[in-house]
Amino acid sequence: MDLSEIVKEFAGAAKTDPNLLVGFETGDDAGVYRLTDDLALVQTVDYITPVVDDPFLFGQVAAANSISDVYAMGGRPLTAMNCCNFPARGIDKPSLRRILEGGFSKIKEAGATLVGGHTVRDDELKYGLSVTGLIDPKRIMTNAGARAGDHLVLTKPIGTGVIITGHRRGLAPEELLDRAVQWMATLNRVACETMLEFNPHACTDITGFGLSGHALGMAKASNVRLRLRFKDIPKYDESLELIAQGVATSVTASNLQVAQDFLTFSGRFSEEETWLIVDPQTSGGLFISLPAEEAPALVSRLRAQGNPIAAVVGEVVPADGKPGLEILK
Repeated sequence: MDLSEIVKEFAGAAKTDPNLLVGFETGDDAGVYRLTDDLALVQTVDYITPVVDDPFLFGQVAAANSISDVYAMGGRPLTAMNCCNFPARGIDKPSLRRILEGGFSKIKEAGATLVGGHTVRDDELKYGLSVTGLIDPKRIMTNAGARAGDHLVLTKPIGTGVIITGHRRGLAPEELLDRAVQWMATLNRVACETMLEFNPHACTDITGFGLSGHALGMAKASNVRLRLRFKDIPKYDESLELIAQGVATSVTASNLQVAQDFLTFSGRFSEEETWLIVDPQTSGGLFISLPAEEAPALVSRLRAQGNPIAAVVGEVVPADGKPGLEILK
C-alpha cells in the first residue's frame, strides 16, 4: 500500500473545508488555504539527507529544495521553520551550526523570515524547512492545469542524483559536483517571478521522483499527455557517462517501476538515456506548462536574467484515453 492510499480517507475529509483550495488530491507541491478572496496561504514541508560534505552548502541546498515547493505553486515565501533531524554523535556542533547558517542564507535570499524550528535526535542526518507563503487564490499554479496545445519549459538541468552518487563512489570529479551544487542551491525565485509575468497554466518542480515522475504527475492531474524531446532537455552530459559506469541511486529503479506503465520512448534510446529520465533530482527546476506562443518569450526572459539553460522541452497533447509521458528522439 502506498502513501496515497493511506491518506485517501483523510484527503476526502479535508476537502469538506471550502477554503482548502489545494490539498492531497493531485499530489501537488504544497497545500493552499484561502484566507480572503484575494489572499491564501501556501504551506509545505520537506527535508533531505546530505548531498555534499560541506555543511553550509548542504544547508543551502536543503533550504532551496524546501522553498521551491512554494515557488512551484506561484507563491511568495513568507516564513520558515527549521526541521532538524540531527544525530547525537558523529557530528560536531560547529557543523550543525553551519547547516543552519546555510539554510538561513537561503531563507533571507527568498525574502522570508525564520521563525523557529524543531529538532529530533536521529541516527541519520536530515535537514529542511517547513515554509509558509502567500498567494493570490486566482493565480495558483497547480500541476492540474496543463492544456493540450501548451508548450513545456524546464529551468534547471537533470542528472543531479547520479552525480551525487557518483561522487560518493569516487567516480564524479569535484568540479562536476560543484557545478551541480551551484544549480541545486539556486532558488527558483527568479523562475517563479518570471513565469508569473506570463500566463502559465500549470507548474511543478522536479525533485525526488525525477523528470518522469513529476511530469507524469502533471499529465495525470491534467488528464493530458506530455511529449518531451530528449535533445532539448537540459542535462549534465557527464551524468550519462556515470550511468554507463553503473552508477544509479537507491530509488532510480523504483522511479522507473512507478512510471513505466505511463512512460514511452519513441526512437532509439540507450539504457543510459532511459535511466536519466527517471534519475531523482534534488532542488530541481520548475517545469512549466503555458501557451505555446508564450514559451519562447519566457525562455528568452529567463536567459536574459542569468539562466543559460532554460529551454522549451516539449508540448502537451490530448490524453486520447490515457494520460502519459512520451520521450521523443
